[in-house]
Amino acid sequence: MQWLTARLGGWTGVVDAGGPAGPELAVRGAAELRARGVRSAVLHGERSAALLFALDGSRALAAVLDLPHHPGASALLADAAAVLALVLRAEEAERREERAELAESRAREAVLHLLMNGRLSTAHQIAEALCPSLPEPMRMYVVECRAGARGEVARLCEELTGGRAWIVRCPVYVRHLIVLVPGDLAAASAEHDPLAEALVAVSGDCAVGASTQLPLREAPAAYTQAFHALAVARGRAGRRARFGPGPELELAAHAAGTGWAEALLAPLHTYVPRRPQDPGAQELRATAHAWLNFCSHATRLLKIHRNTLATRLRLIESVLGTDLARLPEQAALSLALRLTPGGAGAGAGASPGAGAQAPRGGAAGVPDGLDGLDGVLRHPDLAAWARAHLAPLAGRDAPPGARETVRAWLRHDAQLVPAAAALGISVPGTRKRLSRIEALLERSLLRSPSARYDLWLAHRAEELAGFAP
Repeated sequence: MQWLTARLGGWTGVVDAGGPAGPELAVRGAAELRARGVRSAVLHGERSAALLFALDGSRALAAVLDLPHHPGASALLADAAAVLALVLRAEEAERREERAELAESRAREAVLHLLMNGRLSTAHQIAEALCPSLPEPMRMYVVECRAGARGEVARLCEELTGGRAWIVRCPVYVRHLIVLVPGDLAAASAEHDPLAEALVAVSGDCAVGASTQLPLREAPAAYTQAFHALAVARGRAGRRARFGPGPELELAAHAAGTGWAEALLAPLHTYVPRRPQDPGAQELRATAHAWLNFCSHATRLLKIHRNTLATRLRLIESVLGTDLARLPEQAALSLALRLTPGGAGAGAGASPGAGAQAPRGGAAGVPDGLDGLDGVLRHPDLAAWARAHLAPLAGRDAPPGARETVRAWLRHDAQLVPAAAALGISVPGTRKRLSRIEALLERSLLRSPSARYDLWLAHRAEELAGFAP
């Protein structure tokens, strides 16, 4: 365009029949070009002429030149129009491809969100349109890499799994890639996992955490397992780890806690918003689940403003009569949500008095409303789970003061500053202690989703059983 302007000695540009940009003669000529359905035209003014060549449905290459104009102007503009039209079509194709990639990425995020909230049927329908199908059973991998390397890692995952893995860019952590691998493709041995090894080899700062093999309906548990394994992988020379064998809280609490969970969540599951535009029961449940897992980062997952998140959390507190600023209340809600994976459909039939809910009153040191949870935690299955879960803190490999550090941290709602003050050490010192305990427990503590809820529940079960050291 610059070359044409210099060569022809006038104004040269691209004009749109529907826009005001450009000289009046050029704009009027573009409108005539479109109205008459011709590919080229010349429009004369008093002392100048506009030469126009169509580029697409509405745009035209125009040159407004003083009379008499350059004798080769028509030929130059015709040749330039052919090249320029190709360039514009290529740019438009690139923009459409970017929009399609963004739409697919958002759709994959939506499938992941549906899986995390137990909406398997809808997740399957969307996944079938995008391909491949969601794997059943599956093993979930969380890959941590440079933000700019996620595309390369995703291509490698697709190649190594023959296009059968379901790959999602994590909507919360920009360095994470979430991969659902079919059970028949995932390595049976944690020591030799070709997929994890190949992914780590992509970059020196890449780390991979893998879950155990689980059915698709257990996707939330699989993600938590893979995330905890990733916390372990960061400290290993091989930069990869699989979730270690250990007791699962949901399995231990299923028999004793399902009724309690349905009763606790009944007000939320039966909640009806006052206005159609307000969040309903399912949205509030998804908000609670996302916030418990990711804290303030839940806004990225839910695609809402932080003020909207704060408003929803206040509404959840009002509906459930709880204080989500306290770790015990958070732990209770987290367990209840995990024990009712069907969401509102599962809890709608539960009456407020069902299950093991005890009258509100509050034992010493326990917030009001957790008495029903105490009844669940007194169950022998939960007592055994708590002993196994906390055993590493008292083992020979435990760092000095591990038990006291965890207790102080939990007592102060998993906040580093007050916990450090209670322990009489610095905040960085407390963080280092908890980092060592992460490796000991093979669970993430300082990054969400954190094992702090399970740790609080285990300590409370231990206290109720009367065998706390």
